[in-house]
Amino acid sequence: MSKAEIVKPYKKEHGTSYTSGAYATLELLEARPELVRKVFLHSACAHSHQLLEKCGEHNLPAVWSDEAFRRVNQKENAYVLGIFDKYTSALRPDKAHVVLVHPADMGNLGTILRTAVGLNLSDLAVIAPAADIFHPKTVRASMGALFRLRFAVFGSFADYRAAYPDHAAYPFMLDGQELPEVLRRAAGPLFALIFGNEATGLPGEFASVGTAVKIPQSPLVDSLNVSVAVGIGAYAFAGKFGLVG
Repeated sequence: MSKAEIVKPYKKEHGTSYTSGAYATLELLEARPELVRKVFLHSACAHSHQLLEKCGEHNLPAVWSDEAFRRVNQKENAYVLGIFDKYTSALRPDKAHVVLVHPADMGNLGTILRTAVGLNLSDLAVIAPAADIFHPKTVRASMGALFRLRFAVFGSFADYRAAYPDHAAYPFMLDGQELPEVLRRAAGPLFALIFGNEATGLPGEFASVGTAVKIPQSPLVDSLNVSVAVGIGAYAFAGKFGLVG
């Protein structure tokens, strides 16, 4: 393998990242082929025909190289790497948003990306500091759903709100009106569902930015995992406004 083909371990300051695994790489090739620099295949890859076909459709280089996987692979059963350029995007002002305030766990973040896309909520705001949305762990947890949505990172929630003041805000908190009651009164499909950090949730002042929502739960646990809470809240609102069947 030439020097030009060496894959370096991921660093946030790099302008590129990579998918790890066949499924995420196929999603990248389907949704964002213009971002792809190269696809690496391991000799044990079982999906090579489909991947090579997709690379051929977009005239993208595919390289067989077990060495690339020894350098960067984080999962022993991942036999495909898709090197891609990082990118920026903007949220659509006429679509509903999911807002994540300081998400810290890359696995949770990736799961939320996949859930949001699955529920046709394809606009995501991330309030920094936050887990790296381009880290290979996040991309892998999303199963490539990252490439199917629009996202933007904001320095503060105030910055997000200034950019999108017209969305009805629904911060999900332990002290709030119960979700079924909020849904009954929700007026329209232009909304922002706001979720806090895995460890601390949303600060109390978020209750004043909109209608605080509480997901009913048993007293046997203190709170739900944030990715589960997003799934419940997003499904409820998506169903209410006909975003999913």
